[in-house]
Amino acid sequence: MKTAVTQYPVHELISQRWSPRSFTSQPVASETLNQVFEAASWAASAMNEQPWRYIYAHRSDAEAFQKMVDCLMPGNQPWAKNAAVLVLALTKTHYDNGTPNGAALHDLGLANGNLILEATALGLHGHFMGGFDRAKAQEAFHLPEVLQPAVMIALGYAGEAEQLEEPFRSRELAARSRKPVAEIAFHGQLPE
Repeated sequence: MKTAVTQYPVHELISQRWSPRSFTSQPVASETLNQVFEAASWAASAMNEQPWRYIYAHRSDAEAFQKMVDCLMPGNQPWAKNAAVLVLALTKTHYDNGTPNGAALHDLGLANGNLILEATALGLHGHFMGGFDRAKAQEAFHLPEVLQPAVMIALGYAGEAEQLEEPFRSRELAARSRKPVAEIAFHGQLPE
């Protein structure tokens, strides 16, 4: 467990959430996965639009899972293929009347935040990946133009770092770090 060392106290779900690249072979039960998606569904959203959508595949469903793996960039494929579940997170970019939803990506981020904290509470870990081919995902999953692929998630139970090849092993063992609060939050206005 790589618990965050924080400057200020935070809820343990936040300090315990981290993004491993090493996963065990233990499958994620459908009920558990549905609980994670239920948590995502209760995220706040502009005008209650709930623009998030998820496509997922269990590793045990070899064909669907491989389609997900094939969309990943080569730097993510070696380790992500060992996750129990791969998830493609999408956002609906326009309201039904055709007006752009400027908050769609923000709202997906809130849903993903709920998803990963619920997963953490259940003993799961997830690794969010921007490194995937969006055009390939759009085609492979026959997505309508209004659904934008935003991120992929490797989800499962954390494994041992030693099962990873380099450079992934070193990254897995590296200490977690974040910018201090004084570098991200400013009273009144940004510094000049």
